[in-house]
Amino acid sequence: MPEKRDPCGVCYNGGAVKAKIHPKWYPEARVHCACGNTFIAGSTVPEIAVEICSSCHPLFTGQQKFVDTAGRVDKFNQRVASARKKQEEAAARSAQKKQKIAESAL
Repeated sequence: MPEKRDPCGVCYNGGAVKAKIHPKWYPEARVHCACGNTFIAGSTVPEIAVEICSSCHPLFTGQQKFVDTAGRVDKFNQRVASARKKQEEAAARSAQKKQKIAESAL
C-alpha cells in the first residue's frame, strides 16, 4: 500500500514560515464605544475605543443621528464664512478700482 502523505506537504514548506513574528492575539479584547456600549472581540490589542458601534450607528438603529467627529461641520462652516468674507473684500476692491478708473477718465 502506498504511504499516506500530508495533502499540503507538496505545496507547503513549513520551514519557510518565520517563527515569533506575529503579534500577540487577544481573543477577548474589550471594545468600548462612545455611547457606553461594550462588547468583546478578537484583536491584537487588549482594549479598543471606538466612536460608533452597531448599537448607536444609524444604519443599525434606523434613527437618523447627526454624528460630528472632530468638529468637521464647524470647520467647514468656518471655511465657508472666510471664503464669503474674501469674496466680499475682493468685490469691494474691484468696485474701488472701477471707481478710480472712472474718475481718472473724466
